[in-house]
Amino acid sequence: MSGVVAAMRRNLLSCTSLARHGMIALASALSVVSEPALASDLPLSEAISAWLDLNHQEFAVLTTALSLLGFTVVAAILLMRTRIKATRTELRLRQDIADLQVQADRLRALLFAEPQILISWAAGDSRPQISGDTALLISQEALQNSPQRILAFGTWLPPEPALQMDHAVDALREAGEGFLLNLSTSNGRAIEAMGRAIGGQAVVRIRELGGLRRELAESNLRYKTLQEETELLRDFAAAAPWPIWAKSPEGNLRYANTAYVRATEGTSVADVVRRNLELLETDQRTDMSRTLNDSSSFSARLPIVVGGERRIYDVQALKLGGGSAGIAIDASEATQLRAALQRMVEAHRRTLDQLSSGVAVFDAQRRLAFYNESYRRLWGLDQAFLDGQPDDSSVLDRLRATRKLPEQPDFRAWKAKLHEAYRAVEPETYTWFLPDGRAVSVVTTPNLEGGVTYLFDNVTESLDLARRFDGLTRVQHETLNNLAEAVAVFGSNGRVELFNPAFAKMWKLSEEQLREQPHIETVESWCKPLFDDDLTWRTLREAITAIGNRAQVALKLERKDGSVLTCMTMPLPDGATMLTFQDITDTENVERALRERNEALETADQMKVDFVHHVSYELRAPLTTIIGFAHFLSDPSTGPLTPKQAEYLDYVTKSTNALLALTNNILDLATIDAGAMKLELGPVNIAKAIEQAKEGIQDRLATDRIELKVDIDPSIGDFTGDERRVVQVLYNLLANAVGFSPHDAIVSISARRNEHRVIFTVTDSGPGIPPDVKDKVFDWFESHSNGSRHRGAGLGLSLVRSFVELHGGKVRVDSELGKGTTVTCDFPIDQNAHRNAAE
Repeated sequence: MSGVVAAMRRNLLSCTSLARHGMIALASALSVVSEPALASDLPLSEAISAWLDLNHQEFAVLTTALSLLGFTVVAAILLMRTRIKATRTELRLRQDIADLQVQADRLRALLFAEPQILISWAAGDSRPQISGDTALLISQEALQNSPQRILAFGTWLPPEPALQMDHAVDALREAGEGFLLNLSTSNGRAIEAMGRAIGGQAVVRIRELGGLRRELAESNLRYKTLQEETELLRDFAAAAPWPIWAKSPEGNLRYANTAYVRATEGTSVADVVRRNLELLETDQRTDMSRTLNDSSSFSARLPIVVGGERRIYDVQALKLGGGSAGIAIDASEATQLRAALQRMVEAHRRTLDQLSSGVAVFDAQRRLAFYNESYRRLWGLDQAFLDGQPDDSSVLDRLRATRKLPEQPDFRAWKAKLHEAYRAVEPETYTWFLPDGRAVSVVTTPNLEGGVTYLFDNVTESLDLARRFDGLTRVQHETLNNLAEAVAVFGSNGRVELFNPAFAKMWKLSEEQLREQPHIETVESWCKPLFDDDLTWRTLREAITAIGNRAQVALKLERKDGSVLTCMTMPLPDGATMLTFQDITDTENVERALRERNEALETADQMKVDFVHHVSYELRAPLTTIIGFAHFLSDPSTGPLTPKQAEYLDYVTKSTNALLALTNNILDLATIDAGAMKLELGPVNIAKAIEQAKEGIQDRLATDRIELKVDIDPSIGDFTGDERRVVQVLYNLLANAVGFSPHDAIVSISARRNEHRVIFTVTDSGPGIPPDVKDKVFDWFESHSNGSRHRGAGLGLSLVRSFVELHGGKVRVDSELGKGTTVTCDFPIDQNAHRNAAE
């Protein structure tokens, strides 16, 4: 028993010793708190806080003392239960416990004299211990609803401070990093949160700041913020590309940025400030100072010389308490752009004035901002009315009053639908059919800056042309489809674009296949069973697909079925090529027959010519003999002839002379036809030639009682020609005129001369030449009496034309039935000039 008592006594002494150490530590803390300097300046709670800040180790000791105090009390109680006999010792122990309890209450009352919270985490324990006025800062709902996270910062702090608080607590618990934060709660109160690692525990104290502490915290915060803003503004001003400066009240430069240094050509900011370099000119600075004295701000667009170049700047200056500050922003480009924009707007206005389309621009307030002359003429509006900038509705109302708008059953609804363009984003197109018969195309285009642009075009003629074009197109299609010719149009890509049924039928192709627009090579492969000439098809392909040197190509195709086609390619303006085929089998057969007949006729004609040549030469010799013997017999030296013999001999002489003349004419024509006739050129006396021709027909004039009138100028002179052939021409003309003239008629011959030609005219009063015979009078052996006494072989006029044309002249016949005939022959005066021209 005595051993137990001794052990209990030892334990009690140990507890007493520990309690005494705790009391000493608590007394140290109270001594610090009770220092005069702190006591006089701060309340008790703030003194304790200061003490905690100064000596963290003693605070830990105090905490440990409190813990030990609790343990001592428990141990004392246990010991008191076991004490049976140690009354004196028990009473002393009770007294010590009571003293410790009083000391603990005094410390707690001192610690929580102001609203604050103490939160501690033991090492390895995630559940904190909280003491203090929890309801003051943390709601009871947060404590009840978040048992695992008692610090429900998000319920009383804004999001950013709450996140900052979470990170600080995590750093304290994990790495022992202390923190001191001044925060504002959601309801605007200022708090201080301090965290420290003490005695292996993480301890956080949260308290509300009030009085001087709060003002100091707010002042520090404002100072820090102001300092940050000042540094930011300084960095911005230094990096800004515009000259920025500040001046003292006396007008001296005390700040400038880098752009100001470059603009004033200084070396540094210090150099600019030291030399007080000015950016503006004297009069500009004077105006700025005067304006700043009258008001607090200055704004102007000024020309400033920078780097030897005068540029335009927008200068802004403010009057401040300690002087003034200014900035100059380069507006040269903006000024140039504004001037260019104004020039562009004027150019657009001038361009729009020249348009045939009516243009009207209404602004965002639906008032007329611009119109061109075409718009005014189109609607016949008064210029004064349009210059007054009427609104859109007023313009429509005036047009409706003059019946220049389409008739509408509900004009209000129609106008509202039209005005939807002010809220639209895409253009709209309308066609108005006006009461006066005009058709107007209207395009409403929303403007980016608000408002609408109207474009009006009179499309009356366009619609009429479109209707006509459609009708013409239909007619052309019908015409094309009913053509006997085969037509196909190939595009520039070589594919079929258009064809008619005749094309498909001629080449035995399917219209369905042709509608698929096959290529020319495909069409060629389809057509080759009927015609497989590669050279012809290559020519057609090149004509259709060639890009340059597009020309018409004409071909003739003889197909295997015996038909003959003509083919023609026609380049079209749009790059296409039209290919046409025509079946000329019948025409070819007829032409072949005609050609064969013509060849036969030419052969027969040649045989006739050859026969005439041969007969002419064969007849001339016996005629010459007969004429010679007739002259010999008529010579008196041969002996006398009976009257009957002389009469017969005269008939023989006349007949042989006529036959010889006919033979000579035929021989001359044959010679001319063979191209062997040569003229013996020389001077031809015109009067003499007419006289010689007149002598040749004297007997016929006397026999037929024909009067010959000669009308020439005695001084007419001569011209170059073959005199014998000219006389022969005149003789044949006179003989032909006498032969066709009745008895007691008049035949006239005249000659006149101009600068280049001699013109002979022979006129008779015969029956005239019928129109159907007129074109044949110059053919060989064509003789038509037309009821006259004329009989002949029909070679006279043929010789006339041949000899005149051989001279380079022309023959013209003018005749009227019942009134006679006039033959005109003109000879060139200069045969050399004629020959040179012919060559």
